[in-house]
Amino acid sequence: MSTRDRMLDAAAEVMRTRGLARSTTKEIARAAGYSEAALYKHFTDKTELFLAVLEERGGGDFNPLLTSLPELVGTQPVAEVLQTVARSAVEFYEETFPIGASLFSEPRLLAAHREALRARNAGPQHVSAAVAAYLADERDRGRISSDVDPTAAAALLVGACLHFAFLRHFTGEEQDDKAKDEFAAGITTTLLAGLADR
Repeated sequence: MSTRDRMLDAAAEVMRTRGLARSTTKEIARAAGYSEAALYKHFTDKTELFLAVLEERGGGDFNPLLTSLPELVGTQPVAEVLQTVARSAVEFYEETFPIGASLFSEPRLLAAHREALRARNAGPQHVSAAVAAYLADERDRGRISSDVDPTAAAALLVGACLHFAFLRHFTGEEQDDKAKDEFAAGITTTLLAGLADR
């Protein structure tokens, strides 16, 4: 395993257990078995480290799936694509919700983090935007109703997945793979009932 991978594994563990706000680069480097100076050879700051954790250690294939959505337009059933997105989103938000939630307890840190993400053209809004773009393309091909608002539909799907992950963490009730699969299927079926071309 490379030095960078060890650092990412340590960062993911520290951020999940302490939250992003309370995680320091010094603590992450120590957990990985390296100096803080060594960590800065691979990552410019904590925000870059956080983004790498989200992209490479958060919820498996979610980020590659979002990137691949334009290639899936018109090639697979919309229901299949949206269900895959929903299932992957649930996994991603379950993994990453505890990391980012602590930011909201410190307004100054949240503001600084928001600016750092904006400078990198990154942030949670890109999830809904990717799904909305996919839905707009499918609408333009006539595969879903021409009356559909892609932005609203994407918000409904992504928001429901985030809500599922929030409730799981808030209540402390574990959800097995079957429950996650059923949720993804149910939310997709319900959403598609409103997207169908009449």
